[in-house]
Amino acid sequence: MSRAERAAERESGVKAADSRTILPGSTIGVLGGGQLGRMLALAGRAMGYRFVTLEPTADSPCGQVADRQLTAAYTDQAAAEELARLSDVITYEFENVDAGVAAMLESASYVPQGSRLLYTTQHRLREKRAIEAAGVQVAPYAEIRSLEELREAVGRFGTPCVLKTATGGYDGKGQWVIRAEKEAEAAYEELSRAGTELVLEQFIRFERELSVIAARSPRGEVRTFPAAENVHVDNILHLSIVPAAAPGDVLARAEQMAARIAEALGVVGLLAVELFQTADGTLYVNELAPRPHNSGHYTMEACKTSQFEQHVRAICNLPLGSTELMTPVVMVNVLGQHVEPLLEWLGKQSEETPDVAVKVHLYGKREAKTGRKMGHVNLLAARTEEALAWVERTGIWRDRSR
Repeated sequence: MSRAERAAERESGVKAADSRTILPGSTIGVLGGGQLGRMLALAGRAMGYRFVTLEPTADSPCGQVADRQLTAAYTDQAAAEELARLSDVITYEFENVDAGVAAMLESASYVPQGSRLLYTTQHRLREKRAIEAAGVQVAPYAEIRSLEELREAVGRFGTPCVLKTATGGYDGKGQWVIRAEKEAEAAYEELSRAGTELVLEQFIRFERELSVIAARSPRGEVRTFPAAENVHVDNILHLSIVPAAAPGDVLARAEQMAARIAEALGVVGLLAVELFQTADGTLYVNELAPRPHNSGHYTMEACKTSQFEQHVRAICNLPLGSTELMTPVVMVNVLGQHVEPLLEWLGKQSEETPDVAVKVHLYGKREAKTGRKMGHVNLLAARTEEALAWVERTGIWRDRSR
């Protein structure tokens, strides 16, 4: 279909994405060259797809396994047009891709995820309102446009509470935990420098953090992966544990909420839904990520279909795969400070660990900086307690995750 035909089809109100199927042998373009793109390409290549990635950094994790890397800024119009020319379908591997670039690509190529979802999830206030519109609960929040509004909201919510920038921020960046009312001025002064709206969230005293990966295809098929229980250290994900220790009805509601949001937002591909669970079983959605997610890496060996294969299936409009969990699993992140002890352990081990199957995934990044995500390990065991004991026993992560 030509660009003019696609434009005419949009004008007539008919969505090409509703029926288009991208079969193996086609080329998938990826905006972003990080580890998510790398694992996406590895899964898709096994299915027979080709890959081209657009990424500013040469020899990127995705570029190492793709058929071709276009090394250019995401805002480079000529490079984006070349990506469109080379690709039968385009996806993105992280949500901070410029929504304007994604919108431009929609006019030149096939981007089933679209730019509207990016527009929503790149802004915390828009995201919260969209979640509420789907009939799903978020923690109480307030838009903050002045120091006076912040002081009023802090007084209403009580402390601690969390002030965040509406855009940007990840792994704990772009936020300030206000533990006393007197901290409001300093928090406002610091975060208002970002030049974006601010949002104050009431602090939820949660019992555990959960996440659910939902997949939806253009044909409207929706599947969810089993909920993961997540443990963070210094605001970076450390462990994902599946099955989560929450009651079965709580886990079922979490998966239902993720499916409802995916349907309401018209998601194509994956949507990661992060939630807080309180002691009485109440669930609050914390945030969304419209892509494969760190907490879904456990699916690579533990589920019948990995999150990466599922994303390929979804954006290509193939039937979605089974999300059945085949074994208990713990995913543990490998940060820069963990690489050397992990490699040392790999070099010294003389035999397989009898009670735990250890699956190592490293992302091909050159520099192992402290706090930088360099890989992950999936630990398959009869019980998650055995996998967690392995983490402690090896000492790889002991005192190195802080």
